[in-house]
Amino acid sequence: MMQKFSRLGLFLFLSFVLMAIFSAQLSPYDPWMRFEPYLHPGQEHLLGTNDMGHDILSELIYGSRVSLIVGFGAALMATFIGTIMGLLAGYFRGTTDEVLMGITDIFLMIPQIPLIIVIAAFLRPSFWLVALLMGSLWWTSTARVVRSKALQVRETGFVQASRALGFSDRHIIFTDVLPNIFHVIMPKFLLSIASAMIAEASISFLGLGDPTMKSWGMMINFAFTRGGFINGYWWWYLTPGLFITLFVLCVVLMGFTWEEQEQATLRLE
Repeated sequence: MMQKFSRLGLFLFLSFVLMAIFSAQLSPYDPWMRFEPYLHPGQEHLLGTNDMGHDILSELIYGSRVSLIVGFGAALMATFIGTIMGLLAGYFRGTTDEVLMGITDIFLMIPQIPLIIVIAAFLRPSFWLVALLMGSLWWTSTARVVRSKALQVRETGFVQASRALGFSDRHIIFTDVLPNIFHVIMPKFLLSIASAMIAEASISFLGLGDPTMKSWGMMINFAFTRGGFINGYWWWYLTPGLFITLFVLCVVLMGFTWEEQEQATLRLE
């Protein structure tokens, strides 16, 4: 059963990625091209048009670019920082562990979403700023998970043998320890993508996203502030919300499946 869910999640994930890469070829119109406003779904415009006369389907396809870039960018940054912090703390232990985990505890106390909202409100709206803030704040859970696993791996026989043979700490960390904790890093990376996309949509819905760029969150914001909800234009606000839900669902399915397979491997061992 989990394999079926995994395949479904992978299929949806690749579909969204390909849509973002080939949005110019898949989109029926330029997302900034204007037609008659508030058109209902029809043959020429499958999802109608918004208040500015922009084709909603084209916006939806192009919006995948920004939403996925923010999600992947924030997740990559958070995973990289968390992995390095966790590896160093778990491998060296002692003072290094205390200092790095102390820094992690400080970041854990920061109210992350409110801080991002406040900074985004005072600075010029930018999706790059949102991705940078999320990536620099959301690495703490990854660091703790990686540290816990690194503490286990450093005590294994092959790591002790490498140390006895005189290999450097850098070589042992990146050659022996890191490959053996990759299975805990990947699920955290996938779940970070989902969290970042939800946060981006939430911030954009509050009007703190960049209005000059198309994203699924900004589409929902425009539908809310420009009469889409009041007038019942469900094709305007429901479709980007559905795409966000489907992408988060496929990422979560892939992450849970990865963890399930790893647990099964550990039971066999």
